[in-house]
Amino acid sequence: MKTWQKILGGTAAVAAVGAVSVLGGAAVVYQAATKSFSHNRLKTKKRAIAENTADDNAWYLRHDPAEWTQTSLDGLILRASLVEAEKPTKRVAILAHGLGHAREQMIPYARVFHNWGYATLMPDARAHGDSEGHTIGYGWPDRLDYTGWINQVIAKYGDDCEIVLMGISMGAATVLATAGEDLPHNVKAVIADSGYASVLAEARFRIRHRYHLPTYPIVPIANQYSRLAEGYRLSDGNIAEQLRHTHLPLLLIQGANDQTVPVENLDVLYRAAAGPKEKYRDPSAAHIATRKTDPVKYDQMVADFLKKYVD
Repeated sequence: MKTWQKILGGTAAVAAVGAVSVLGGAAVVYQAATKSFSHNRLKTKKRAIAENTADDNAWYLRHDPAEWTQTSLDGLILRASLVEAEKPTKRVAILAHGLGHAREQMIPYARVFHNWGYATLMPDARAHGDSEGHTIGYGWPDRLDYTGWINQVIAKYGDDCEIVLMGISMGAATVLATAGEDLPHNVKAVIADSGYASVLAEARFRIRHRYHLPTYPIVPIANQYSRLAEGYRLSDGNIAEQLRHTHLPLLLIQGANDQTVPVENLDVLYRAAAGPKEKYRDPSAAHIATRKTDPVKYDQMVADFLKKYVD
């Protein structure tokens, strides 16, 4: 009997150690994927600037961008750059950057919108660039931050201004999630390049392909970590479901060679969208590389889309 008790006791101890290891491993993965501190935020800014051409960065500085701030609903100071249009305008583009970057990543896009007569607002996402925050939102809490930016734009440019939302990668998920909120009539259209349909599904994909780890039980545990630490679960970030609650015109773009966001996300998002919608899948482009593949074609596609919905 004592032998069996020892065996059972030893088995229980091994199981307990195994459980602790799994929990600890899940915690490490969650922290690595979601946490960003001051040195990380500095890296995001440097990375965004370094990936631009010198000409684009010089254009940005020449236009003396104004600094905007807002305090998020959970108390973070968020920052953005506003580049005014050459002439007075009622058209404003709000541009959302990708994961691990900062507002400067959107300079090339801002330059295009500027040429079209738009003012452009480029926020740093929470936990990126010069914005506060230690937890990356992957677009879900960020959607509420963007309603704040929208309200600031309307306060400056008037109740008759027209707003376009555009984002790439995580920024695409951000503007898509924002579209599902109760937005003012000023928001006229949304453009999303390489966005994902679900924060949880994207987490599963990244754990498999970046960390080469099994998604179970890591993802369910991380889902609960998020609920306890941040007040929302990763599974709450159902971006596709947000599109069922909006009739905003939507342009979806993705490269067929995207290795960061599975290519089927384009079709999932397209099917979910309840309003006017268009999609384009570049046959060879990688993640957020469709514009680099053919910038003239890309910009013309965006311009043609916007002409239908923005005066």
